[in-house]
Amino acid sequence: MGMGSLVFLVIIVALVFYVVAIYNRLVTLKNRYQNSFSQIDVQLKRRYDLIPNLVETAKAYLEHERGTLEAVIAARNEAMAGLKAAAADPGSAQALSQLAKAEGGLQGALGKLSIVVEAYPDLKADTNMRQLSEELTSTENRVAFSRQAFNDAVTDYNSYKQSFPPVLLAGTFGHVRDASLLEFADREQLQVAPKVSF
Repeated sequence: MGMGSLVFLVIIVALVFYVVAIYNRLVTLKNRYQNSFSQIDVQLKRRYDLIPNLVETAKAYLEHERGTLEAVIAARNEAMAGLKAAAADPGSAQALSQLAKAEGGLQGALGKLSIVVEAYPDLKADTNMRQLSEELTSTENRVAFSRQAFNDAVTDYNSYKQSFPPVLLAGTFGHVRDASLLEFADREQLQVAPKVSF
């Protein structure tokens, strides 16, 4: 084997290793953003589990506000359906858009409940209501942090996938579409820490 053949063989082996490294990096970054979405999933499910308890606590005080309570539960159920769709495909723009829309509806319903509760000092003073409100606020903060981590992971994935030379190989390796960020309709409002006051 001549020197030229050996150099050619070394170049081919190095090229194969480089292509394998690109593939592995794409897989790692995709798994990272999918795992980040799993953290959002956990926090949103926790929040969705708190909401019925909040409504049950408020029911005794708000008998004539049944429409508001039912709207909160309906919005929660819609948000849960959106979460399920997004969890099935965390990179899908359509699924994340559906989740964002449902979350916006839930935020609006919770805001209306908060306004109604303000009118009932006994309910605001209720120990269970205060504890649930604090847990809900804490969970909202966790959702915000998880969403930020997800969006960071999606940005890393998309940036690497769109850079050269991975852009030449990404489609071949099954990484055809870019992952989508999770952005809620009321982005500016969500930049401020949530206030849940009962």
